[in-house]
Amino acid sequence: MTLRDLVRTSALAVMCAPLVLLTGCPQEDAAAPGNVPVQATAPTITPPTSGDAATTSQPAQSTEQSVDSSAHAFKVQQLINSADAAYRSGVDNYRAGRLDAARLDFDSAVDLMLTSGMNLKTDPQLADEFDHLLNAVNSLEMAALKQGNGFSPKIEEAPLDTAEDLTFPADPELTAKLKAELQISSDLPLVINDQVAGYIGYFANSPSFHAHMLRSMERAGKYKTMILKALADNGVPQDLIYLAVAESGFQPQVLNAKSGAGGMWQFMPTGAYGLARNGYFDERFDPEKSSIAYAKYMKTLYNQFGDWYLAMAAYDWGPGNVQRAVQRTGYADFWELYRRNSLPKETRDYVPKILAAVIMAKNPEKYGLDKMVPDAPVVSDTVSVDYAIDLRLVADVTDSSLTEIVALNPSLLRMTTPHDTSFDLHIPVGTHDVFTERLKEIPEDKRSSWRFHVVRPGETLDGIATTLHAHASDIVAANGVALNDGVDTGDELVIPVTTAAAGARPQRYAMRRGDTLVTVADRFGVSVEDLRRWNHLSSKAVHPGTSLAVVEPVKLAPGTHVHGRGTRKRSGVHSASTSVHQGSTHSTSTHKNSKSGTSSASTKATSKKSSSEAELSSATKMKKKATR
Repeated sequence: MTLRDLVRTSALAVMCAPLVLLTGCPQEDAAAPGNVPVQATAPTITPPTSGDAATTSQPAQSTEQSVDSSAHAFKVQQLINSADAAYRSGVDNYRAGRLDAARLDFDSAVDLMLTSGMNLKTDPQLADEFDHLLNAVNSLEMAALKQGNGFSPKIEEAPLDTAEDLTFPADPELTAKLKAELQISSDLPLVINDQVAGYIGYFANSPSFHAHMLRSMERAGKYKTMILKALADNGVPQDLIYLAVAESGFQPQVLNAKSGAGGMWQFMPTGAYGLARNGYFDERFDPEKSSIAYAKYMKTLYNQFGDWYLAMAAYDWGPGNVQRAVQRTGYADFWELYRRNSLPKETRDYVPKILAAVIMAKNPEKYGLDKMVPDAPVVSDTVSVDYAIDLRLVADVTDSSLTEIVALNPSLLRMTTPHDTSFDLHIPVGTHDVFTERLKEIPEDKRSSWRFHVVRPGETLDGIATTLHAHASDIVAANGVALNDGVDTGDELVIPVTTAAAGARPQRYAMRRGDTLVTVADRFGVSVEDLRRWNHLSSKAVHPGTSLAVVEPVKLAPGTHVHGRGTRKRSGVHSASTSVHQGSTHSTSTHKNSKSGTSSASTKATSKKSSSEAELSSATKMKKKATR
């Protein structure tokens, strides 16, 4: 997909840029849009000096170049100011609940830069400004756009968030009692001291914590085998799986509305963890890929500090901050830093809470966690697709439900896969072959809108057409049968459906100066052909002010949950996330990090295999009986 796709489809997330910026990300101190004055980049004009002809021509040339540079700097600042005004208007509209207006404002801010004619890559000031807009985008906007569609699971509070801002007086008797009673053998060095004992005592007597902990342990069953393998492959202690209890309760779509951290391991959107992120998918929400990234990151932190407690602290506070605390005190020891108050309270509490959760999980009988039944492991087949396919069609051809397909692909932010980027699509286990076979009947460029249907007893062609919002004549043409033939139970039918009828959301867009059907189609992720059909256009030329009907694909989103650790920022490490999903038969493709992936997406390929409806009309295909 294009860079324009990425920013536009994530436009509403810019509204959380002020929140992200105020938290003070250690690796990102970018200014708000438009804050750099013209004088910061305008060159100094040096007056000419006297000399011979050869030497006097150079100052004159330098003066001319300086004037040109000053004029360019002025244009750059004007552009930034205009983009900033649109951005601020979008923030105001979002806060007032005017989401459509906010979205148009954010689109306008991006469009002003993309259509300015200036090179956003070679001009440092423009590059910084555009990167700021891009990095401000996170998946929170998806939650705003998706309100009410009911596809994302209800997000529960992470168990350890119930224990924020607690302090415990030293209780030597409790500490000694726990040391004597509890099993603490682990591949992670465990300790029961006053701090850890305090949290164990609190958690053990908290009904709400017990309920949350129990549900987290049940939910862990979906991913435990996969996570433990990722940890083992990277030489990370197996018991660090329980860090997910603190971060997400093993919920892959948790999103922190304050910081923008997301996924089971709460990675920041701007971190380079080897996880791709764009307007169609966010691999922070992919349980397997994010777990591999987590294991690699923890091993990197351990290699830096040589201590798992410090690695955990660095995961929470950032390795740079922990490194400075070590250098300042001379102690590379978490508990010494704890005693010297060299860590923020959140990080001082973070490690003891996780250790308490680990110890309780390893003593399930003692804490009433032994009766729980773990959720069944998530298994699937995986197919790598580099074309857009609607999830409804995926459900059709695999004889499954849309809810099941959505649940298997928590990283998808839309109801469709991207049309120009490879995506590892998870489908029900055992459906790989039928998926591949049935899709052969549907042209690649129609897979984002067409449907597939196996005729049930009592169904008629007209009834099927009505239910799936198609025309019986189109179904007949696409399947190479006669209208009066009728259909039989078990017949497999390709159903030509327009994007508008496929469940997308209609809206209006007013053409602006400089807009073309190509730019509008690119903005909304639709085709020019669709725009012309929806609006009955016979020409590609559309005048400014013309109101167009646009049907944008429905979007999914992770649920939003505010954690107590709302200001945490993590600096990332580059780590590959190539993997094979459990139960899959195809290896996944390696994605670059979100920033580099975005740049490459801007040069999307435009040559795709396609078959026209006219070609389908002349086909001599025979009706096929269902094979499953």
